[in-house]
Amino acid sequence: QVQLVESGGGLVQAGGSLRLACAASGSIFRFNAMAWYRQAPGKQRELVAGITAAGDTNYADSVKGRFTLSRDRAKTTVYLQMNSLKPEDTAVYYCNANGVRFSSPYDYWGQGTQVTVSS
Repeated sequence: QVQLVESGGGLVQAGGSLRLACAASGSIFRFNAMAWYRQAPGKQRELVAGITAAGDTNYADSVKGRFTLSRDRAKTTVYLQMNSLKPEDTAVYYCNANGVRFSSPYDYWGQGTQVTVSS
């Protein structure tokens, strides 16, 4: 069993920064891909940033140039550095790990961490 635990959320003023972390525990292994999603009240969950097994990253247009995703060498922990935060970044941020292992797909989610940006 794999658990993903997010941390680093909180309340920040517009223009400020936060760094989110997502650490895996349990029967961990090198994940194929990891990502951060977010869900604001009344909106669908959306991809914020993702990283592949090869280390390629992709970002939502709304966060490009402001957010940076990084990963540790073990490929079990990811970080999301969020700078120049805007009120519209307010959401619950979720960590995701997905891929295929021993021919079986997996898709793990964390419980989420709240990020609130005040204007």
